Amino acid sequence: MCNNEGISLFRSLLFRFDNGTLRILESVLITRDVKLLLDVRSSVIDFMRHESLCVLREFKEKSVDHQLLMLEFFVRAFALTGDVESCLALRYEGLVLRELKSVTDHWLHVSYREWFTFAEHALENKFYAIARKACEKALACFQTNDMVKTKDTDALSEDMEAIRKVKRLKDIAMVRAASQSVQAQAVEYLERKIAKHDKVSMLVVKEKQHSASVLFRNGIKKHNTRKLQELQRL
Repeated sequence: MCNNEGISLFRSLLFRFDNGTLRILESVLITRDVKLLLDVRSSVIDFMRHESLCVLREFKEKSVDHQLLMLEFFVRAFALTGDVESCLALRYEGLVLRELKSVTDHWLHVSYREWFTFAEHALENKFYAIARKACEKALACFQTNDMVKTKDTDALSEDMEAIRKVKRLKDIAMVRAASQSVQAQAVEYLERKIAKHDKVSMLVVKEKQHSASVLFRNGIKKHNTRKLQELQRL
C-alpha cells in the first residue's frame, strides 16, 4: 500500500476509533524516505488536529464512555506521529473529563498518581504551566481525603511522602516557568538590540559607501585635471 492510499484509508476509518485504524496510521508512518515521512507526518497531524477539535465540539452528544474512547484514540494517534503538544493536551482533556464526571461515577476518579505522572511528562516536554496545574490537581486528591480518620500511620506516612514529591515537582515547574518567562524577555530585548544595531550598521555602511564614492569621484577629477595641465604644457 502506498502512502497516499494509506492516508486515505486512515482518514476514511478515523471515526471507528479502534486499534485497526491506529495500525494503519503506524504503517503509513514507516518509510526510509525522510522527506516523505516529514510530509506525511505533517499532513496527518494537520488532519487529526482539525478532526479532534470537531470531535471535542460534539462531545455533549456522546456518552462518557464514548468521549473517553475518542480521547484515548487521539492521544495514541498523536503519540504515534510524535505530536507531543496535542498528545498532552488531549490527555489533560481526558483527565479533566473524568474528574468532572467522577462526582456521580466514582469509577472515573483520577488518582494523584495519574496527575503526578502527567505532570512529569509535561515537565519533561517543557510545558511548565501545565505541569504546575497537574501538580495542583494531584495535591487536591489528598485534600479531598479525610486522612486522619480513614488511614493508619503507614498510609499517612506514604501520603505525606507523596505530597512532598508533588510539591517538589510543582516548585521545579514554577521555577522553570519563571525562567522561561525571563528568557523570553531576554530574547525579545536582544532581538530589539540586534535590530537597532543592524539599522545603525546599515546607516554607517551607506555613509561609508557615500564617502567612498565621493573620494573616488574626487580622485577622477584630480586625475583629469593633471592630464589637462600636462596637455596644456605641451
